Amino acid sequence: MSLDGENIVIYDADTECGRLPLHNLEGIVSFGYRGTSPALMGACVDRNISLSYLTPQGKFLARISGKVRGNVILREQQYESSKSETMSMEIARNCIMGKVYNARWVLERALRDHPMQIDVERVKTASSQLKDSLEWIRNSQSKDQLRGYEGEAASIYFGVFDQLILQQKKDFPFTGRTKRPPLDNINAMLSFVYTLLTNSITSALECVGLDPCVGYLHTERPGRVSLSLDLIEELRAVMADRFVLSLVNKKIVSGKNFTKKENGAVLMDDDLRKKLLTEWQNRKKDVITHPYLGEKVEWGMVPYVQVMLLARYLRGDLDSYPVFLWK
Repeated sequence: MSLDGENIVIYDADTECGRLPLHNLEGIVSFGYRGTSPALMGACVDRNISLSYLTPQGKFLARISGKVRGNVILREQQYESSKSETMSMEIARNCIMGKVYNARWVLERALRDHPMQIDVERVKTASSQLKDSLEWIRNSQSKDQLRGYEGEAASIYFGVFDQLILQQKKDFPFTGRTKRPPLDNINAMLSFVYTLLTNSITSALECVGLDPCVGYLHTERPGRVSLSLDLIEELRAVMADRFVLSLVNKKIVSGKNFTKKENGAVLMDDDLRKKLLTEWQNRKKDVITHPYLGEKVEWGMVPYVQVMLLARYLRGDLDSYPVFLWK
């Protein structure tokens, strides 16, 4: 990929196979190990266009971030809050509260909309258990305790996730969450979409001026966007999980676009990745009413709104971080 004026140009060897104006782009996701010219990297940084690199299988490799920007005072407040047991515990607790609340909402939505197609008792039991988990999370006193409750809640939620798959059950069986590597078609798509959502949150953090690598629940280590991983928790179920389920239940995807390797890993082909990216961009254009602000926003702007609300809390403008609780 290279730059020609205000356009990105895509080459296959020496043959030009496409070009797009940069002003039309929000982000560029490159699969495989193709080269990118330094001029294009610089242009993307100047125009705040995220440039992400993934393996052919969709595993995240790197992002181009450019010069460090943002309010140094805000970052100092972020670093101080990450070292404060009280503040870091409060933010971590809120993120996990949002994760479990939204996961329960997804189950309750299925009970309301599809009672004839699911095992109602199983899903009701799981929803009730998640409700109990919310109380335990609210009263948790340490991060280790919080991680334990989070793990239990995730096990309950994914234990009935197969009930939410209403179509193509033969091609899309699901027995539990598997990550490295994903062992079935659903897990392959979930991991891919989680990567896309994490990239969006990381871009939002960099735009606001927060450090994506300094988090509150996820431990810090070189190259890990710990704060992005904290903030994705509240959005997984409502943005990523529901999106993957809609692709299957509306038969937008099929089982023919997956292959299984000898080690059990399931891979998506190029056509499916392109389709997922297109559908993801379309989903981000859908307009919702933000549950805290009460204003109309596109789904694609939700990560930016949440990051801005976190920044306002760190600056002292809000009493607490208002996690995204979907209604």
